[in-house]
Amino acid sequence: MVKIDPITGLPKELGVGESITKEGQRINIKTVKRRFGKLMTLIEGFERDVNIRDIAKKLKSSLACGGTIKDSTIELQGNHKEKVKKELIKYGFPGESIEIR
Repeated sequence: MVKIDPITGLPKELGVGESITKEGQRINIKTVKRRFGKLMTLIEGFERDVNIRDIAKKLKSSLACGGTIKDSTIELQGNHKEKVKKELIKYGFPGESIEIR
């Protein structure tokens, strides 16, 4: 039996729902200084419908850094603000919805 997405009314196999949710999000990218003067890049603003674990895994791999997920926020080690924006655009997020602080 085919599962139907309640938002779009289309089959979930098509994956259309995730692309629609990517367009409606406001993502904020900022850096904070942590212990011993180390910088962390924080990516906030993801909704429940997006697979945040998959995005974090791809970002850590492409940027060659460590990181974690805490409370729907991706934390990456180091200052990667511009690179993260470029990678998120590659993953299907619109550039005008991504804000760098």
